[in-house]
Amino acid sequence: MATRARPAPSTSRPKRADARRNEQALLDAAARIFVTAGVNAPIRQIAAEAGVGTATIYRHFPARADLIVAVYRHQVDTLAEAAPALLESTAGSYDALVQWIDRFVDFLVTKLGLAEVMQSDDPCFDPLHDYFLERLVPACAQLVGAAAERGEIRADIEPLELMRGVGNLCAGAGGSHGFDARRLVGLLVAGLRLG
Repeated sequence: MATRARPAPSTSRPKRADARRNEQALLDAAARIFVTAGVNAPIRQIAAEAGVGTATIYRHFPARADLIVAVYRHQVDTLAEAAPALLESTAGSYDALVQWIDRFVDFLVTKLGLAEVMQSDDPCFDPLHDYFLERLVPACAQLVGAAAERGEIRADIEPLELMRGVGNLCAGAGGSHGFDARRLVGLLVAGLRLG
């Protein structure tokens, strides 16, 4: 599979429902496989996990880079969309923030091999960091703002600072010596709370 991402075909016709389901199944399966086997996992393993043939993967994602970019964007979108849903379904804004940060931790610590790929010379990965910031900083800001407005957390919390703090704590998650990123992030988030 080539490493260069190709531009998406320009078509005005929407995908059929079964094609959308297959693509969703592929993205979810690839995300699970990437966690355990990294982004260079065999395509046949991803296809088996998704319950489709390898030709289906190549039809949706002609190059491995296409699949990596799609999985990353899909996971960023899922995390961004969780913020308003959590605010709506959770009793307190602070609790919604805690649940979102927990999902953010999952996102950060399960990117086995993705950080290395994103630092490669392949320009198709260049826009992903900006996409991450464009989608997730406003989501975090919505949660932080709601919790601050209700007097549940300090009002001087900057969403990007909070995300960087969480990210820095998660950076050591792959090491040994009993490093527990989730526990440390929990302590950080508890420190935001008032009263």
